[in-house]
Amino acid sequence: MKRSDIRSKPMAERVVAALEPEDKAYRVSDGAGLYLYVRADATKSWELRYRKPDGKYSWLGLGSYPDVKPKEARQRATDTKELIAKGTTPRQHKKAQEQQAQTASRETVAALMDEWHGMKAKSVDANSLRKVWLSIQRHLIPAMGHEPISRIQPAYILEFFRKLEALGIHATSAKIRRALAEAFDMAAFAGRVSSNPVRGVERFIESGKGSNYAHVTQQEVPALMRAIDQYPRSPQVRVVMLLLALNGCRPGELRQAAWSEFDLENGLWDLPAERTKKRRAILMPLAPQSVALLRDQYQRSGSFSLVFPNRNDPRKPMSNMAVSKALEHIGYAGRQTGHGFRHILSTALNERGYNADHIEAQLAHVTGNIRSTYNKALYLEPRRAMVQTWADEIYGMIGAANNILSIQKEA
Repeated sequence: MKRSDIRSKPMAERVVAALEPEDKAYRVSDGAGLYLYVRADATKSWELRYRKPDGKYSWLGLGSYPDVKPKEARQRATDTKELIAKGTTPRQHKKAQEQQAQTASRETVAALMDEWHGMKAKSVDANSLRKVWLSIQRHLIPAMGHEPISRIQPAYILEFFRKLEALGIHATSAKIRRALAEAFDMAAFAGRVSSNPVRGVERFIESGKGSNYAHVTQQEVPALMRAIDQYPRSPQVRVVMLLLALNGCRPGELRQAAWSEFDLENGLWDLPAERTKKRRAILMPLAPQSVALLRDQYQRSGSFSLVFPNRNDPRKPMSNMAVSKALEHIGYAGRQTGHGFRHILSTALNERGYNADHIEAQLAHVTGNIRSTYNKALYLEPRRAMVQTWADEIYGMIGAANNILSIQKEA
């Protein structure tokens, strides 16, 4: 078919297919600025004639025929004109898309988690962060670290956490979920993702609540304390377990304690901010029973800087598994953990009607009160009376309430 035989626009596909080449290439209008370019070798392609923002006309290729059918070519032309109406050119739009694609390829989950890690390092206890980071490196990064954050959807997140759920590692899963949610919050507020795909996923997975910080009931506490007092394998570990029960401190903060932090004459433990979970200094009152335990421990480790040194290298703290192994040895595996002593103390003191603010201060919980952030001695004297009464009660369970010196025995 000759181009002179065309009778209507837009052209039917049979017309496009039948157009014959000429000695020189030519264009034939399909309407609305769209043209079919027919070359002398009979190849054909679609081109759009458009006006640039500077007022000059230019041509843009929209694909070759028959790969691009007339209907698709018209849609491409419409889309392109819409871009031009918004003040950009097709070439600029294509370049912007390529740049976005390059940015997305760099904005991976692994890169986002590295950024999160750097942010948390400024405010979280190094040991606690290290544990979470190891879990992230072990489970999260291999699964989705390479994925651009813009492609992560809630369904993908749900599938990942259900796999962790199937492994039974609920506590680890919860830590990873909280970290990932915080990281995506950071990205969402910066406009790097439209929404946080992690938020709400906890409603559709098992929490395994209670599996991480197992603790016995209040009725079982006396038997537990007697079993701890009789623990035969390590006097040092026995002291640690008793101090955890007496004071409700975090196991990691106690394991890493240095002698320089203690004023035994005045019954005080001054934890520096850099060693606490919430990165704020804590002043803890010590009952005479706790002081006696520490004086006993000084006979073993007073020549070292650490109160509870590692048996293989006294420059390092005792193993974080020591308490777990000891509790397992006395028959409390799965029933009581080192951190679980905090739950025991909290429940007992709340049941006995102590002031909730005093209990929270003893547990070093952040309450949002500005005063609590800066005053490490908050409620010191009421807390001293509170821990003294609790210590008396604990040693009443053990049977040594009136004989503090008996706790200095060697097992």
